[in-house]
Amino acid sequence: MTLMKKTATELQTLLHNREVSVKEVTEDSFKQIKALDDKVQAFLTLTEEDALARAEQLDNEPLENRGSLFGLPIGIKDNIITKGITTTCASKMLENFVPVYDAAVVEKVHEAGMISVGKLNMDEFAMGSTTERSAFQTTHNPWKLDRVPGGSSGGSAAAVAAGEVLFSLGTDTGGSVRQPAAFCGIVGMKPTYGRISRYGLVAFASSLDQIGPLTRTVEDNAMLLSAIAGVDHRDSSSSSKEIPNLIAGLTGDIKGLRIAVPKEYMGEGVAQDVKESVQAALTVLESLGATWDEVSLPHSHYASPTYYAIATAEASSNLARFDGIRYGYHPENAKNLNEIYLRARAEGFGTEVKKRILYGTYALSADHHEDLYVKAMKVRTLIAQDFASVFENYDIIVGPTSATTAYEIGGVVRDSLTLYTNDILTVPVNLAGIPAISIPCGFSDGLPIGLQMIGKHFDEATLYRVAHAFEQATEHHKRTPSIGEGQE
Repeated sequence: MTLMKKTATELQTLLHNREVSVKEVTEDSFKQIKALDDKVQAFLTLTEEDALARAEQLDNEPLENRGSLFGLPIGIKDNIITKGITTTCASKMLENFVPVYDAAVVEKVHEAGMISVGKLNMDEFAMGSTTERSAFQTTHNPWKLDRVPGGSSGGSAAAVAAGEVLFSLGTDTGGSVRQPAAFCGIVGMKPTYGRISRYGLVAFASSLDQIGPLTRTVEDNAMLLSAIAGVDHRDSSSSSKEIPNLIAGLTGDIKGLRIAVPKEYMGEGVAQDVKESVQAALTVLESLGATWDEVSLPHSHYASPTYYAIATAEASSNLARFDGIRYGYHPENAKNLNEIYLRARAEGFGTEVKKRILYGTYALSADHHEDLYVKAMKVRTLIAQDFASVFENYDIIVGPTSATTAYEIGGVVRDSLTLYTNDILTVPVNLAGIPAISIPCGFSDGLPIGLQMIGKHFDEATLYRVAHAFEQATEHHKRTPSIGEGQE
């Protein structure tokens, strides 16, 4: 049996007792990747030689210097900067870009003694929800290979679900950690904005982006967040707010917990099997001592246009730096400066990225800035106020992570109501800057269903406590995909 199906705590026990070495754990991860990734296509770059060399070094570390994540493999989404390792954002624009420094989260991962095994596929510049918009390959859902893993952090979710790594890092701008976690049946946390430094994250929409951990269990997720969170002087938006002991809070006790269930999250656009799984999850939480009521988040209906006005405007500004001169794709045989600009962006960016740049440029134009971008920022405040109002009387908000299970690869979701509902389930959390976690709560036709829990600012501890209690009371997290067995 692969070591990648064990938890971090189980592996640490084996490492502490010298029953396995760090090198053996790392070798097992690469063995899994080589056996499965031809089908899953989660990784864009592997760093086997460097990883094994680091593992040999770490095996010489004394036991007293080893923390809870020491010697464990992790995959990094390919929009997070890694020194000396190609960082492409799954775009032709950055196909050969090799950074000269590490992102803050990569530094912290290394400080914890973890071993990066490679860079993970994604939608180009994190713009998409299926990982089909990568310039290099399409990642497949380990549960059914003809289904998408979600996006934009689809590679990060698929690698964990497939058992290639125990941990991965993704990014969440409008649901891009939580939705892939739901589609792949794993745990994905979008922390409070500012909880984790964005230094070294290639920006999509700077006021919405947040790095988050993806794991198989809630405890593993809390361990990784504890390691990568914290203030960073290089990111002025990072918070100095104290990080509580997230592991100590995993007591299983949720008696007296007050849960709000927004009626907007359980409406017409949510598939019946998803609704039933969420209702069953609420029954489990009730049995553990929690209570719940239906509430309303009235401005959720405006979340989608608000999000796209703000996100595309910020993307238009952030991606202006990719001009074909300083770094990135440079067109051959360009006759003049203007042609370099035009061809670099036309040839380097994919269709979805170009569309969002155009939308954002329009939203920021002199004629439309007030009625699009400024108005969206005002509605963003109303959405945040909705959450604040609910949290005056409730501890967490619960609902589905996605309106459906994973879509077919190459399929087009033509149901506008489903698309609209998917947006209102995830993007308001980013607009409000609050934390949310997705955990598996059921299956339909062999595909996982995700339960989303939303918390107050900087209250990841409560989300982990409730998610862990639910996880321990159910069996959903124990199911794993059988890749290649009857799958096409």
